[in-house]
Amino acid sequence: MADMASLQATVRGRVQGVFFRASVEERAIQLKLTGYVRNQSGGVVEVKAEGEKTNLEKLVEYIKVGPPAARVKDVVTTWGEYSGNFSSFRIRF
Repeated sequence: MADMASLQATVRGRVQGVFFRASVEERAIQLKLTGYVRNQSGGVVEVKAEGEKTNLEKLVEYIKVGPPAARVKDVVTTWGEYSGNFSSFRIRF
């Protein structure tokens, strides 16, 4: 079985109103990850994802850049144990 893990990331910069959440959702689905992405106060985006660690690492590399209109300044990641609590990946409002 593949090495499974969970990831929580906090993304700061110009990441709201630039299709950041939609692009992260699309990329996570392509990588067969589960979890969510949502806006938080202060212009911050939170990403919580689970799946194969190599695919989570690919998602982290993506969120460090984001879609063309985004300007990511900082990404803080926290790794954890895989829980299996999510059935899909979606945008939370």
